[in-house]
Amino acid sequence: MELTNDHIKQRLTEKFGEQVTHFTEPYGLLTFEAPKEMNLKVLQFLYDDPELKFKFLTDLQAVHYPNDAGRELAVVYHLHNMTDNVRLRFKIFTDIAVPDVFTATQLFASANWMERETYDFFGVNFVGHPNLKRILNVDEMDYFPMRKEYPLEDQTRSDKDDEMFGRGGTI
Repeated sequence: MELTNDHIKQRLTEKFGEQVTHFTEPYGLLTFEAPKEMNLKVLQFLYDDPELKFKFLTDLQAVHYPNDAGRELAVVYHLHNMTDNVRLRFKIFTDIAVPDVFTATQLFASANWMERETYDFFGVNFVGHPNLKRILNVDEMDYFPMRKEYPLEDQTRSDKDDEMFGRGGTI
């Protein structure tokens, strides 16, 4: 039997009911959400289910949504079933004030460095991670540079010509 997005959605809703939500298929990639407390249960189910077999964590990263109160940080997992060559995207959201998410390192060894990078740039605290510390930025850094809390450039600079960058003037 071919593993379709509809079948994956059916298996997830059979197991977790209304706790899995926001099913979409941008560009054919099944995408859904679950509460952050359930991330390991959902990942374990996707891994262990004999029909689903999502045993490869392709990527893990975060996205900052500063205007979404209580859901400012999204942790996004991209999983791959290599047997049937099917991919999916799984999202959880957390409050930026308490960015605690359970680590997936016991299930996917590759999550180790990806979680460290996500912590380093977004400040997501992966609870239970064996070595959660900065991986690319200096240890003394007291902020998380990929959050949208800081302007992209210094607005007081006078040594640049906005017209050269497609801003201002007529083109």
